[in-house]
Amino acid sequence: MHVLWGMSIVAAGLFLLVCGRLKSEFFIYRLIVARSKILWGENVHRFHQIAGGIVIVFGVLVAIGYI
Repeated sequence: MHVLWGMSIVAAGLFLLVCGRLKSEFFIYRLIVARSKILWGENVHRFHQIAGGIVIVFGVLVAIGYI
């Protein structure tokens, strides 16, 4: 079960990382950007890239059962 949750977390992190890198216009990502832009301003896409990387690492740790 840890592997399933871990891979789901990794997928969410990849979504943030890729969409942040491409500055995607995907509807769900635009909603996330609109909320984050209040705090992060023009650095919102960089923030999502970094946050996506951290989420990926966390997901891998969950998948291998470390957390």
